[in-house]
Amino acid sequence: MNRALIAIALLIVFVGGVSPSVFSAEPSTRPPNIVFILADDLGYAELGCFGQTKIKTPNIDRLAAEGMKLTQHYAGNAVCAPSRCVLMTGMHPGHATIRNNREHKPEGQQPMHAADVTLAELLKTRGYTTGAFGKWGLGFPGSEGDALNQGFDHFYGYNCQRHAHSIYPAYLWDDDQRVTLNNNPPVPGHAKFPKDADPNDPAAYARFKGTDYAPDRINTAALDFIRRNKDNPFYCYYPTVIPHLALQVPDDELAPYLGKWPETPAIKAAYTPHQTPRAAYAAFISHLDANVGRVLDLLDTLGLTDNTIVVFTSDNGATYLREVDYEFFQSVGPLRGLKGSLYEGGVRVPAIVRWPGHVKPGSSSDFVSGFEDWLPTLAQIVGIKTPDNVDGISLVPTLTGKSQPARDFLYREFSGYGGQQSVRVGDWKAIRQQLRKGKVVTELYNLADDIAEQHDLAADHPDRVKTLEAIMRREHTASQLFPLQTIDP
Repeated sequence: MNRALIAIALLIVFVGGVSPSVFSAEPSTRPPNIVFILADDLGYAELGCFGQTKIKTPNIDRLAAEGMKLTQHYAGNAVCAPSRCVLMTGMHPGHATIRNNREHKPEGQQPMHAADVTLAELLKTRGYTTGAFGKWGLGFPGSEGDALNQGFDHFYGYNCQRHAHSIYPAYLWDDDQRVTLNNNPPVPGHAKFPKDADPNDPAAYARFKGTDYAPDRINTAALDFIRRNKDNPFYCYYPTVIPHLALQVPDDELAPYLGKWPETPAIKAAYTPHQTPRAAYAAFISHLDANVGRVLDLLDTLGLTDNTIVVFTSDNGATYLREVDYEFFQSVGPLRGLKGSLYEGGVRVPAIVRWPGHVKPGSSSDFVSGFEDWLPTLAQIVGIKTPDNVDGISLVPTLTGKSQPARDFLYREFSGYGGQQSVRVGDWKAIRQQLRKGKVVTELYNLADDIAEQHDLAADHPDRVKTLEAIMRREHTASQLFPLQTIDP
């Protein structure tokens, strides 16, 4: 089915069954704009408002002061593409199309299906103009999973996750056209330190610096989109590439952090070497913060703040690679695990929502929530019926200060990094690892007493383990592309 017919079908199905809108009883009233900012590999405790003491994030901290922090919010998965698929579709990883990173040469990842209904497609039926700015990673250029074929009117940035490893690339995509950047030569995302160079000589790192900084190009494109659409409802999806490696940051951004801490040059980096990796990582996140500040300032300037929902979160936990000193920065606080893991540190992420007049400033909620919840939440706010196959729940009661029953469960699975499953019910969490190696061992943790997941209580609570294992079996639908070999037929 072509995209025009899909749009007509969505209009009939979803607008024909409109949900009560939160913003107004009058259908003629303009619904709120939506700005959804997605950081890349940002750890749970890497923002000042979530306990970070070394890295400065004043703009995101301001966003938290003006809105609500969700302190028990879970990314869709433990790495980029499957997490974003949950966000786009509202389906948890046991049902979602994309359940792991899977590259397609020469550029791009395994595509979402044309039949997948995204938040952007739903919002278009309500009259929204939609734009995506940053890293896509859900379908190679021109595929059915391309952002332009998944409900977005405009896309600017990286289609491919591997391409996004370079912060000074040769080009970015502007819709279906490549736009050449002023990086001659481009800086690769993965590079070796020269064998004959001195790691203490700043000149040895010059080859890892470029001219045209892609995150700023992307930020400018997002701001232009907001300006162009200020008079009509818009959805600005802003999946920035920061702070995902490679560790590349402009020198002027680096300067405030130089000399603050002891440094050991990262010359055996998985991505690109850096002489002062601690300063660079802190500066990287502060640069993200500055770009968020530009968005917030523009909304103020255009008089859009009061009618704009701003959501900020991260696609998974902090990376495990050593050029990011996650222990020094305490990137995930007391949590266990990092990117790639279904332990808390890999999937529990910072989340902030600002919606003036609806979300109480300076508030916080420990309601257990996840990426699958954003589609039904935003659909309810603007008055669109949520598709029947969605796994998420609306967070509107929590966001607006009302009581909300605890969710029945929150399920995650990940075919990568050995194969994993987890499910949380209340404070209890069951987790399995190494499912690709024939192991089916269920661990059990009480997060209320053991947030660091250090004390496996499975032997003490066999009946609870059986109950949680039953949810794992029920919520896992086998995938040929992303199998969990030990438990799949």
